[in-house]
Amino acid sequence: MEHSQITLEPLTEDNLAEARAIRRAGVPEDFVDTVDELMELTRYGLEHRCAGRTFLARLEGAPVGVILLGEAIPWSTDPEEMRARPFYRLMGLLIDSRCRGRGIGGQVLDQAVERIYQEFGPRPIALGCHRDNGDAARFWLRQGFRPTQAMEGDDRYYLREL
Repeated sequence: MEHSQITLEPLTEDNLAEARAIRRAGVPEDFVDTVDELMELTRYGLEHRCAGRTFLARLEGAPVGVILLGEAIPWSTDPEEMRARPFYRLMGLLIDSRCRGRGIGGQVLDQAVERIYQEFGPRPIALGCHRDNGDAARFWLRQGFRPTQAMEGDDRYYLREL
């Protein structure tokens, strides 16, 4: 699949309805927040001028995914190795169920990281992956993340260094 077929645009009130229409079959809210919850986090980040963005991903113009990658506000459950430096937290990546398994998620992640790094500078990235979400765990490993021993509830932390 051509990298240029995927485009990212900021998630806003204007395209929120399109993002809500992304089919999340097989991805319970325990695994990835709803689009509305990601929008609430986006509003918080904008209000507090946090580095990062939430994007609506499109494939040939049609909405196919949402990703939130932003400045990490410290949490008590953060892995020890992340506490001494600024990093980004990937708060959600959701790809439409009709588009999974085609490399779109990796392309969306790559483009989002590239855009965030260009705008705000490179930093390590952390995320939480639900312990029962084996498909996502395998995806994160393929994307260069490594699991840590740190947990937050049912989520294991994964890290990707620069």
